Amino acid sequence: MTEQTGTTGEPLGYEYRGLIPESWDVLRANAPQWPDVDFYRQIILGAGQPTLDVGCATGRLLLAYLEAGIDTDGVDVSPEMLAVVRRKAAARGLDASRRLFRQSMDELALPRRYRTIVVSSSTFQLLTEPEAAAAALRRFAQHLEPGGTLVMSLMLLGTRPPPAPVYTTEWSGWWEATRPEDGAVFRRRTRATYDTVKQLESTEDEYELRRAGRVVTAESHSRSPATRWYTQAQAVALLRSAGFAAVRLTDGFTLEPAPPEAPLFCVLATRPDAVAQTEPAAPAR
Repeated sequence: MTEQTGTTGEPLGYEYRGLIPESWDVLRANAPQWPDVDFYRQIILGAGQPTLDVGCATGRLLLAYLEAGIDTDGVDVSPEMLAVVRRKAAARGLDASRRLFRQSMDELALPRRYRTIVVSSSTFQLLTEPEAAAAALRRFAQHLEPGGTLVMSLMLLGTRPPPAPVYTTEWSGWWEATRPEDGAVFRRRTRATYDTVKQLESTEDEYELRRAGRVVTAESHSRSPATRWYTQAQAVALLRSAGFAAVRLTDGFTLEPAPPEAPLFCVLATRPDAVAQTEPAAPAR
């Protein structure tokens, strides 16, 4: 099972809490310019609306698409992340009150179906248990209209070739950024352990919030395991076993075919006309 711990070492029900959501946009100031924004928009314009942004985090894609007139809902497991989305939506004059849902991928039960489901930033790989990953793909299929499209990014993790079957990296340097509104400085560093046999990554992250050069909040977050990675063949087999058709892989955020061993590739797949359905539960917001 995945273990998530915070500063107290107590197991937590979900990741992305505390300083993680508070610092998310500050440490990723260039995120609105990331190449996946236009890539997923291109997929949506071809496959159709409405759209579901799975693992919407602080609303990077969701709010950009709403501003562009794209009918988009968002789902995330972190209430702190969703609270950030609501604040940002209000500041931008967007009504997201009925568009945000707090649910996990493997228990997805939303009130409508979508033409396009986007799973960005390797969010699918946070499901480290094979049963949960398979369940999530079935839920995605059930939430797509017939002929609808699923698109998600996947990453191969670790060093190639690996130095050992299981190895731990050195701590990274500190990433640092200042919040313009109040001058608060957020810092983060990380290290990871890779199990190349099980294809699992475990992570340790340290965060600091500094004011006037003094640390006012410090947090440590660890997840073991945190992420599972897939080869291209494994990804295709997983999608097909969930009932998806026309599965194809692209090279990063392009429409070109993914070369073998591409470190980042996107999976596009179509829901056929007939997919086993289950009755959705009452949606949680």
